[in-house]
Amino acid sequence: MAERGGGDRGSFGRGFGRGGQRGGRRRAPRRDEEEKWVPVTKLGRLVKEGKIRSLEQMYLHSLPIKEHQIVDQLVGPSLKDEVMKITPVQKQTRAGQRTRFKAFVVVGDGNGHVGLGVKCSKEVATAIRGAIILAKLSVIPVRRGYWGNKIGKPHTVPCKVTGKCGSVTVRMVPAPRGTGIVAARVPKKVLQFAGIEDVFTSSRGSTKTLGNFVKATFDCLLKTYGFLTPDFWRETRFTKSPFQEFWDVLGKPTGKILLTDAQERAEA
Repeated sequence: MAERGGGDRGSFGRGFGRGGQRGGRRRAPRRDEEEKWVPVTKLGRLVKEGKIRSLEQMYLHSLPIKEHQIVDQLVGPSLKDEVMKITPVQKQTRAGQRTRFKAFVVVGDGNGHVGLGVKCSKEVATAIRGAIILAKLSVIPVRRGYWGNKIGKPHTVPCKVTGKCGSVTVRMVPAPRGTGIVAARVPKKVLQFAGIEDVFTSSRGSTKTLGNFVKATFDCLLKTYGFLTPDFWRETRFTKSPFQEFWDVLGKPTGKILLTDAQERAEA
């Protein structure tokens, strides 16, 4: 009895220990199921119907993205992802250590959209797959500006911005055209995915902690739209939310309508 009780406690009933792997093989997800997307949110239905054609329409009305397929459909093949780091993490249990893998993934299209995802799982492939999905769900707009005269396309950050996570602080300063990205390896990759071509960076703290370093860089890019400049002093013209504008599309039933016997007899 004691051995049995100890084994149950070691597994925690969650499937992490030995007890959770009993019961046969795991079924791998089918390719057809992944490719066929059935939206479950109002926003997903509008995107699939073609009523919303850009991420900016969602950012304008602060609509939360709950399905990663929305980003896939709107951004398309231009969205690239890269695994920044995979690190093992451990938890002490009665049976010993339980090791899992933590993945940091950055996604971006190189045109003002970037996302960061962090996922922990028992297998490396599962952690990477989950981090990619979380990164797509957290895609943010990155504001770009000029250094000096407004000639050509925006190429740098619009102003000096600072981001922080843990002890790591990252500061970005606008740079003249042709400077390039003056940064370490970790923030340089994030800035390339965001579409910034020229910038000076300064960092302090424990930057060898890659997780906090990449989060501080992401926080820095997030604040680019939080600074009010004279460009935004124009009068705000309020428009209808997509949920109000396309209410007729959302009012249609999505599933099969089940008729009762009484209704079928009445129609017959």
